Amino acid sequence: MSTTLTDLQDPREQEPKPEYPQEQIAPPGTEAEMTPTADHGEQTYVGNDQLRDRVAIITGGDSGIGRAVALAFAREGADVVISYLNEDEDAQQTARLVTDAGRRALTISGDISEEAHCQEIVQKAVAEFGRVDILVNNAAFQRTYGGIEEIPSEEWDYTFRTNIYAMFYLAKAAVPHMNPGGAIINTSSIQSYQPDAMLLAYATTKGAITNFTKALAQDLAKKGIRVNAVAPGPIWTPLIPSTMPPEKAKTFGQDTPLGRAGQPAELAPVYVLLASAAGSYITGQIYGVTGGDPLI
Repeated sequence: MSTTLTDLQDPREQEPKPEYPQEQIAPPGTEAEMTPTADHGEQTYVGNDQLRDRVAIITGGDSGIGRAVALAFAREGADVVISYLNEDEDAQQTARLVTDAGRRALTISGDISEEAHCQEIVQKAVAEFGRVDILVNNAAFQRTYGGIEEIPSEEWDYTFRTNIYAMFYLAKAAVPHMNPGGAIINTSSIQSYQPDAMLLAYATTKGAITNFTKALAQDLAKKGIRVNAVAPGPIWTPLIPSTMPPEKAKTFGQDTPLGRAGQPAELAPVYVLLASAAGSYITGQIYGVTGGDPLI
């Protein structure tokens, strides 16, 4: 279908703009507690069989970016394994979106900071679907602090175990079950390039993810498996009102060139590209979806 001038949308006005009428919620937060609610592409994403009959594992697949990616992958024809911590209601809603698209969904709860659970995710995926074609390492832990002296040492360790160790555990477990043409997609962050002191632990792990992605891509190229990362800017997910001070959440994304937070639905097409044959010559790259903030 050709595009006319009346089809074009101003990206500054395409989604809700701050200030958001959002109250602080307890971590990890749920989709139902968000005001405004997040857009995962429920009403807009149209699939095109780009991932027909593939099997994808998505960590943090219950909500936010993970839910948007699960929905898009399903509408592109993939079966989806939804890994999540303990947000059962959100995970079941994501599973319904997958099955409504005519694909199979498998939900697996547990803590990916533990290697045994990461191995279990892959084992269950292979038992249910026979293989793994796509691994999306998306889940993350984040907290804000006023200074390094406030960060509990055990929380520093848990942030690393959840955000970067889990990627190693999952990739190590999944690669033996992946064939040439498979893809690993990691969620990095603009924090890898422009770290915020309030997010010291989180930002440090995101820097590690960027280098992990580039190095792993070189390692797995000889197997025909591509590895890339998406680096979101400020994206409106339950992580934001549950981990940031209320005054920050209310104006979240306001200082980007586009003047607003991004929505999960606005990232999903990039994950589809990196998972599909359309991205066959892309590996070792970091894709920014930042509302105009540069990755520098």
